[in-house]
Amino acid sequence: MTTSAPFSKAVVKAMQKLYPKALADNSWDNTGLLLEAPFVPARRQSNTVLLTIDLTKAVADEAIALESSIVIAYHPIIFRGLKSITLANTQQQTLLRLASHGISVYSPHTAVDAAPGGLGDWLADIVTGTKAQQNDGVSEAESDQQQGSKPDPDDPFIERKRPSITLNHHPSQTTLRLAKLPATTATTATVPHTRRPVVPQSPELESHPGAGMGRIVEFSKPQPLTALLDRIGKGLNNPKGFPIAIPQNSTISDIEIRSVGICAGSGASLLSNLDVDLLFTGEMSHHEALAAIEKGQVVINLFHSNSERGFLAEVLLGQLEEAVETEWKQVREEFKDNEELNDALADEEFEVVVSEVDRDPYGIVVLKPEAE
Repeated sequence: MTTSAPFSKAVVKAMQKLYPKALADNSWDNTGLLLEAPFVPARRQSNTVLLTIDLTKAVADEAIALESSIVIAYHPIIFRGLKSITLANTQQQTLLRLASHGISVYSPHTAVDAAPGGLGDWLADIVTGTKAQQNDGVSEAESDQQQGSKPDPDDPFIERKRPSITLNHHPSQTTLRLAKLPATTATTATVPHTRRPVVPQSPELESHPGAGMGRIVEFSKPQPLTALLDRIGKGLNNPKGFPIAIPQNSTISDIEIRSVGICAGSGASLLSNLDVDLLFTGEMSHHEALAAIEKGQVVINLFHSNSERGFLAEVLLGQLEEAVETEWKQVREEFKDNEELNDALADEEFEVVVSEVDRDPYGIVVLKPEAE
């Protein structure tokens, strides 16, 4: 009987309990097990889960090198029905390569957005100061190095002939490193507020009360925009910059924020009709942002996947480690009498890792005066 790897089964069960498919916006989204690779005992994968936002060729190479059993890709690599699967299409090529190496693919996407304690709440924690902030134990030089201020010699976006130009990508792996500092170095300064989903889950799942798409945060007292910018910068581990749009004839220092509409990724369709002071999302188009500031709103864009990537290391990694430990024990017990799976079930150890190559397509070009 053809089946997937026992460890992959445990990971899928863990993800479905953490983020049930019923939470996803199934009117357009495509979540769940998108690629179920056949298990070949003679070519057993390691008990490794690779977490990524986007499943690119580079991430597939990483998964193959790790001999992962399964990739958890936040964004679905398959959105629409396929009439063929060929090597001519780059995404289909990635799927075929992974399948040939026995690696499955699971995508939770909007189920993570909607879940209580999921991506929407992670972003809400950032703007309210609820998210634990790391202290200043990292030196400025170390911080600059971690954030990529020194150009990567292999980065194709850097112009070699003009060293005054560098491109800085969001420090996703800096997030990973800082998130693992001892808990004693963290402090919290939660600003009093209320929060609720923009679109509550209907019907509500008994296992996940309070779920829904997006978040609306209302502060008990107005907050200076400068304070929110500081929280966002610290919450994202100090990227070199992010876009902000404010109403004309206003200045950042004069603006106060009473309410925030939050949506990871592309948030215009969910946020555009909200009566809030700040729209906090990954991306909005020129005209959508222009319409918002004409209404007196502020818009902060982080770039699409930069509004999502930090969640993997700071939240999902720990959640999945705990859930997989339980599910892996159950799967090993369930199949213990299956002699064909003896070798695959023998190893109780496993690892959940965050991709080191996953990144947003966009970076920030920093222009510096050329040396005289």
